[in-house]
Amino acid sequence: MEKYSLLREIADSWMLLAMLIFFLGTWVWAFRPGSRDTHRDASQIPFRHETAPDADDCDKQCDTCNCRAVPDFLKEA
Repeated sequence: MEKYSLLREIADSWMLLAMLIFFLGTWVWAFRPGSRDTHRDASQIPFRHETAPDADDCDKQCDTCNCRAVPDFLKEA
């Protein structure tokens, strides 16, 4: 068996299987039950240092009001 045929056979069978196992493993790791808090924390990185306006002081009636644009998850913090 020549070198090209051997490498082609390995690539067609074992490497394809290895890549499939790696792909499925990354999906299992990403969607595992305990990773929800990690993903939620990572999704909040851009908003960590922003402050939400005080809800008691705003009546949401002014023309330049940004309170309506603030997502609910920032108001909770």
